[in-house]
Amino acid sequence: MLDGRGRIGTSPEPNVPPAPLFALIRGASSCAWAVRADVSENVSAEVERLARQECPLDDLQNPNDAPANADTYLALLGGQIYSGPAFTFPDRIAHSSDVELVDKLELLERYFRGWVADEIPWRAPIVAVMDNGYPVSVCFCATRSSENTVEAGLETAAAFRGRGFAPRVTAAWASAIRASGRIPLYSTAWTNRASRTVARKLGLIQYAVDWTIVERAH
Repeated sequence: MLDGRGRIGTSPEPNVPPAPLFALIRGASSCAWAVRADVSENVSAEVERLARQECPLDDLQNPNDAPANADTYLALLGGQIYSGPAFTFPDRIAHSSDVELVDKLELLERYFRGWVADEIPWRAPIVAVMDNGYPVSVCFCATRSSENTVEAGLETAAAFRGRGFAPRVTAAWASAIRASGRIPLYSTAWTNRASRTVARKLGLIQYAVDWTIVERAH
C-alpha cells in the first residue's frame, strides 16, 4: 500500500512481513517503482532518480535481466534481492466447486502454523481444499487488498503437496475476488518452481517482473 507521498507504507496487520525497502516493477512498455516510507529522504531521492533511468523489458521471462542500477540500489539500501514474475488471471477462470471457505482459526491450526485470529478477516476469502474436515491447501489475500486489486497468498501442507490442490484453491480464490469487483493478481519468485508451476497450470498471464530489495532475515 502506498501512502500519500507514493511511498511504501508498513502494515499494522499481524503476520505481514516487513514491506520492501524498494520495489521496481518492469513491464513490456513501462516501469513503476516505490521506496519504503522510512528510507531517508536523501537516499530515497537518489533511488528514484536511478529508477527513472530503468527501461521496460524485452523479455519478461528472463530471470537474469537485472535492472541497470541493481548494484547501486543495493549499495544505497542494503538488504537482499527478491525477484520474480507477476501475473494476472485470464478472463475466464475455470474452477471446481469442491472447495470451502474457512473463517475459523482452529481449523487452520491443524496443518498450518503461525496464523492468528486477527488476520483472518482481512485475509478473507480464505479458500481451502479440505481433508477430513480440515484445510490442507489454502489460498487467501496475501496483504490487505487495495480498492481495486489483491494479491494471492498460497500454502499447501507438506503432506498434501503434489496432488494438484494448489491450482484448485487459487482458481477458486481468484473467482471470488473477481466476483467482488476486484482484480486478482499472482506473483512469485524465479526460484519457486512449485509456485511457477501453479501459474502455468492456470494459464496465468505474465505482465511484469517484480524486482524488490527486502531486509535481510535475522
